[in-house]
Amino acid sequence: MIPTNSIGLVATQTFTFAEDAPFVLDSGATLQPVTLAYETYGQLNAERSNAILICHALSGGAHAAGYHTGDEAPGWWDDCIGPGKAFDTDRFFVICSNVLGSCYGSSGPTTINPATGKPYGLGFPVVTVQDMVRAQVKLVDHLRINQLFCVAGGSMGGMQVLDWAADYPQRLRAAIPLATTARHSPMLIAFSEVGRQAIYADPAWNDGEYYDRPNKPDAGLAVARMVGHITYLSDDSMQEKFGRRLHGQERYGYDFRTEFEVENYLKYNGHKFTRRFDANSYLYVTKAMDYFDLSTNGSLMGAFAGATAVKFLVVSFTSDWLYPSYHSKEVVKALTAVGADVTYLDILSRWGHDAFLLEVETMTGLLTNFLGRLWREERKPYAVNRKPFAANYEKEAQ
Repeated sequence: MIPTNSIGLVATQTFTFAEDAPFVLDSGATLQPVTLAYETYGQLNAERSNAILICHALSGGAHAAGYHTGDEAPGWWDDCIGPGKAFDTDRFFVICSNVLGSCYGSSGPTTINPATGKPYGLGFPVVTVQDMVRAQVKLVDHLRINQLFCVAGGSMGGMQVLDWAADYPQRLRAAIPLATTARHSPMLIAFSEVGRQAIYADPAWNDGEYYDRPNKPDAGLAVARMVGHITYLSDDSMQEKFGRRLHGQERYGYDFRTEFEVENYLKYNGHKFTRRFDANSYLYVTKAMDYFDLSTNGSLMGAFAGATAVKFLVVSFTSDWLYPSYHSKEVVKALTAVGADVTYLDILSRWGHDAFLLEVETMTGLLTNFLGRLWREERKPYAVNRKPFAANYEKEAQ
C-alpha cells in the first residue's frame, strides 16, 4: 500500500537530443543522439520559477521518489521528496534525471549504438561530470525553464551541483551540495580503481563485450560494490550494525566460508547490486568522478567567481571518511573568498557517507528551513521579474 505522504505512482520519461548535430564531450568525442531518462514530481508554476533539480549519486537513477507500478520500494530519496517533505511537491516542481554513462535509461554503454545495432560497450565515449551537467542543461531547456530554484544532491550528485554553480550560475538561485567534494583526492581515485580492477579481472568482462553472452562480470561487479559499500559506512555504524557477530553459527568454523555478519552483509549487497547495475556503467561513472576537479592551479576560487548570486547550503558529516569534512570546508572557503552567500553545517553523525540519506529527520528540518526561507525571500522578485523562456540560454551555456 502506497503511504499517504508519498507522491504516489510515477513514470519515467525520456528526452532525446543532438539528433541534428552531435553532442560534443569534454574528451572531444561526440555522441549522437543523446537520451536522458528523467522523472518529475509536483507541478511547474505559471512563472516556471519553482523547479528543483535533484542530482543522484554513483548508482542512483531518475527514480528518486514515488512508486513505479508493481514496485514494493519507492525511489531512492523518497524520504525527502513528496508532499510536505523537505522537497515539498505541493510547492516545488522536482526533476531528477539519470546521468550520461549510467544504465537506467540514459545514454551509456548499455545503449544500442546506431552504427552497429549492438550495445556500445567500451565503444561508448568516456564522459565527465561536466558532460553530465551539460546534458542536464539541455533537459532543463527542453522543459522551458530559464532558471532553477535550486539544484541539490549528495556524493556524485553534489559534484554535479557544484558544477552547475561553477559553469551555469545564471541558471540557478540556490545550490545544496551534500557530502561531496570539488575534486577527487588520490585516496578516492585509489578506491575507484580497486573497484574497476575487480571488474577487469572477471573473465566474463571480456573487455566490455559481454551483453550477448550468457555470463556477465557479476563477480567482479559484486566485489567492486563491496569495496564501495565499505566506504559508505563508518566504524561506529559497522560496530552498531554488526559488531563481531557470527552469521548462522555459534563458533568459528576455521574455514573460508562466510562466518561474520559483516561478511554476509557485504556479500548480499554485492550480489544484489549485480541484478540492477551494469559493470561497464560502473567503470564509466567512477572514471567521471575521478576526472572531476574544479580547481585551477590548486585553487577553487576561480571556479566560483561567477556564482556570487547563488545561495549555498553546504553540508558534511563528521563520520564521513569517503568525503571527509575538509572537502566541504575547502568549497566553503572558496565560496566565502569570492563573496558568495554560503551556509555551512558539519553535522554530527555516526552513519558515515550515507548519512545524507539516513539522517532523515535532521535533513528534513535543515532542507525545509533553507528552502522555505529562500522561497519567501525570492517569491516576490520571481513574480515581478520573471523572463519568458529564451532559447539563447543554450547558446550562453556553451
